[in-house]
Amino acid sequence: MDLLTVMRRFPTQEACIAYLEHVRWGDDPRCPYCGSRAVSPKQERNRVGRWNCHGCHSSFNVLAGTIFSATRIPLPKWFLAIALLVNAKKSLSSHQLARDLGMTQQTAWYLAQRVRKAMANEQDKLFLRGLLEADETYVGGEPRKPNKRNNPNRHKRGRGTSKRPVMGVVERGGRLFMQAVPDTSGASVRSLIDGRVEPAGSLLITDEWQAYRVIRQWMDHEVIKHKELYCDGDIHTNNIEGAWSLLKRSFHGQHHHYSAKWTPHYLAEAGWKYNQRHRQPRDSFYGFLAGCFSAAANEGASHETRLG
Repeated sequence: MDLLTVMRRFPTQEACIAYLEHVRWGDDPRCPYCGSRAVSPKQERNRVGRWNCHGCHSSFNVLAGTIFSATRIPLPKWFLAIALLVNAKKSLSSHQLARDLGMTQQTAWYLAQRVRKAMANEQDKLFLRGLLEADETYVGGEPRKPNKRNNPNRHKRGRGTSKRPVMGVVERGGRLFMQAVPDTSGASVRSLIDGRVEPAGSLLITDEWQAYRVIRQWMDHEVIKHKELYCDGDIHTNNIEGAWSLLKRSFHGQHHHYSAKWTPHYLAEAGWKYNQRHRQPRDSFYGFLAGCFSAAANEGASHETRLG
């Protein structure tokens, strides 16, 4: 979704509220706290889109329970920020977002993390099956200098460093899920696969790392020995390694550092964008907005949101 279209389509707070009400409720508005349809618009001079619930006597708006709740950032800026983040294949730094939208870096960071949280909610719903690839990578540190391979002081990579391990699994030609793990042991492999992959009828392809041997206990497993070759017909891990390439470019080109607390959000952003790669930017933008309300419907509006 290009920025000019977003600005023309959603120039005011009222236009944004009207569209979000259509997405969330259609022609059937209801209270996000008790689910009652006995609601009516509330007339207020300084705020638009407020409703009264005659069931639980709450006051609410369409933003309740979503990433937009309890914020003073105007919705047109939210929509522009979402378009910028969705369009940025290799992500976007909070400093750049702040410059683009005319806000402080702290505000831009807060907004971007809420957007990534919504992407994480979408990633949590994934259930993969079919021909799958799994692999591990490490995030952090300095990029390796390829012209200093014989230098003993060159930047190391992988196991034995302080970098944060990440594991991922991807459908061949389909969707990707990745998560930060404490290590690359068999227990971490199990945590990645359990509840995320349908074992029956699926085949998982990995490299020769010994931790993947546990997979054989509950599903079909093939190994590509990278010490010998990188592709043996359909047996390869090229798709998951391509996803790692995008994640690393996002890290080194934009963010430069992931704290342990926020790493899952950045991974969710990378995974969400990978899964949107076959869609038009317009569809990804509107799909993201729809996904925000899907998560709100599943989680419900919090008490904090009600007070806000």
